[in-house]
Amino acid sequence: MRARSEGASRQLSPLEPPFALCEPGRTLVADGVRTRYSEVDAAQAALRCGKEPMILGALPFDVSRPAALMAPESVQRLKALPSWPTGPLPAVHIIGAVPSLADHRARISYARDCLAAPDNPLHKVVLARSLRLVADAPLDARGILQRLMTADPASYGYLVDLTSAGADYAGTALVGASPELLVARSGDRVSCQPFAGSAPRAVDPDVDAANATALTGSAKNRHEHELVIDTVCAALEPLCDDLQIASEPQLNRTAAVWHLCTPITALLRDTSTTAIDLALALHPTPAVGGVPTSAAGELIAALEGDRGFYAGTVGWCDARGDGQWVVAIRCAQLSADRRTAIAHAGGGIVAESDPDDEVEETTTKFATMLTALGVQQ
Repeated sequence: MRARSEGASRQLSPLEPPFALCEPGRTLVADGVRTRYSEVDAAQAALRCGKEPMILGALPFDVSRPAALMAPESVQRLKALPSWPTGPLPAVHIIGAVPSLADHRARISYARDCLAAPDNPLHKVVLARSLRLVADAPLDARGILQRLMTADPASYGYLVDLTSAGADYAGTALVGASPELLVARSGDRVSCQPFAGSAPRAVDPDVDAANATALTGSAKNRHEHELVIDTVCAALEPLCDDLQIASEPQLNRTAAVWHLCTPITALLRDTSTTAIDLALALHPTPAVGGVPTSAAGELIAALEGDRGFYAGTVGWCDARGDGQWVVAIRCAQLSADRRTAIAHAGGGIVAESDPDDEVEETTTKFATMLTALGVQQ
């Protein structure tokens, strides 16, 4: 099915918007859904022919699978999140980890052996694990998004109804707060902010500063970061001129994690290249997939199965081709009844990786969502 009217399927909660994307000083919220699209090509065609003024939603990690895109009835452009009701969330509990910590360590060791094999093409692969969560009463995605943005106001907060992706996703929603901009387009100007390499934050200021310093000096993390930047630039070069790349990675911080990031700007050669085109050219970056992309994707599929919308991308594109897409990390997928959720966290594996350190990295990254949900860790 290429597109369908909203009357065929509705969200469980009419109070939650079908889409919201916010950053400091700017928030876009959709009001209602006119048409749903599970195929990216159909959504792009609707934009190009003038049928739809805007497409927004989420692309899965594996773009060969159905997308969760939609044309909104209308959108609000605000300076901050709306004044949604706030209040305590119901208690949320961890009921399982997939895979177990021992099995995740084994996966990392296996991937590291693959990286070390002389005939293997892989240079990096990102492996993730998930936590299964259950709430004592239905969760309100709006409240979760507000908590995420309060904790990390500099992040990209997002909420997406995933119903467009088909029956398995009917009524479900993805909510999260990503530190990473995949790509933004405004006229002929393109900007990206690739991430790779991370370290935990600490309450003690001296320890926190030491963690940041260690990250900037880490050969393993610098190697991982360089692979990402090289791949992003290679994807942009056929489409853009005047690539401007920061000479050194910068430190970016969330409430839970230090990251290395490198801002990149460029000018489009052809303004018929839309924000969705750019997102598809860049996704998945090695920050969530690996190098080379195809070999990493095959290993991820073999070890993890279908990631769904975790490590996909969330954003919007208008009829001019302008838009913004962020990497769908630090997130949870909420069930249709809002009583259960699945949270994911991953880390980049290179030849220098230590399995215990990589497991600890995922634990650190889970903190963003678990803290927002009030889960005791």
